[in-house]
Amino acid sequence: MPDARLDKLRYRAWRRGFREADLILGSFADARLTTLEPAEIDAFEVLLDQPDQDVWDWLMLNTPTPQFIDAGLLDQIRAFDVSETLRR
Repeated sequence: MPDARLDKLRYRAWRRGFREADLILGSFADARLTTLEPAEIDAFEVLLDQPDQDVWDWLMLNTPTPQFIDAGLLDQIRAFDVSETLRR
């Protein structure tokens, strides 16, 4: 059964307006969203609520990640091999 919340998060991950972030977050959402724990899904939603440049800086380790962002989720996203999903 389709999950409307996951569909919305997937859509938001692909349409941030910052193409590099779209590729990373959208690919991650496509591949992993259905396997995340509920708390991780909540954390992903919080991440998507943040400004593009902030998210990019956290992903690229340009600036420290604030306490309210799940650092473990960011580690999962950083470790995710985007090229695997783009070849499908």
